[in-house]
Amino acid sequence: MQEFLDFVLRQLIDYPDDMILTKLEGNKKTIFKLQLRQSDVGKVIGKHGQTIIAIRNLLAAAAARHGERAILEIVEDEAPRRYTDRAPVARAQTPRPESVGESEPAA
Repeated sequence: MQEFLDFVLRQLIDYPDDMILTKLEGNKKTIFKLQLRQSDVGKVIGKHGQTIIAIRNLLAAAAARHGERAILEIVEDEAPRRYTDRAPVARAQTPRPESVGESEPAA
C-alpha cells in the first residue's frame, strides 16, 4: 500500500523530493501521514476534495482486501517553512465609497 501511495502522490505534485510519507501501523489499522510543500497540498486535495477522496477510497479498498483499514492524513507543519513558493502579495487599499447625498463642491 505504501508503494502505491508513494507512486501516485509523486505523480501529482511538483516537488516529489520534498514529500515525506510516514507509515504508522496499529492493530489492523495503518495510518499514512503525508507532508508536502504548501503549493503541492492543493494538487493532492483537488477541486472540492475529489482527488484526495479518490486516493483514500483506493487505499481503503486495497486495505480491505487484506482485512485491514488504512487512513491517509495530510499533515501541516506548525512552524513556518524555511522556503517560500512565491513572494507575498501586497494588497492595495480600496477607496471608501462616498456617502450618498454628498457632492463635491463646484470649483
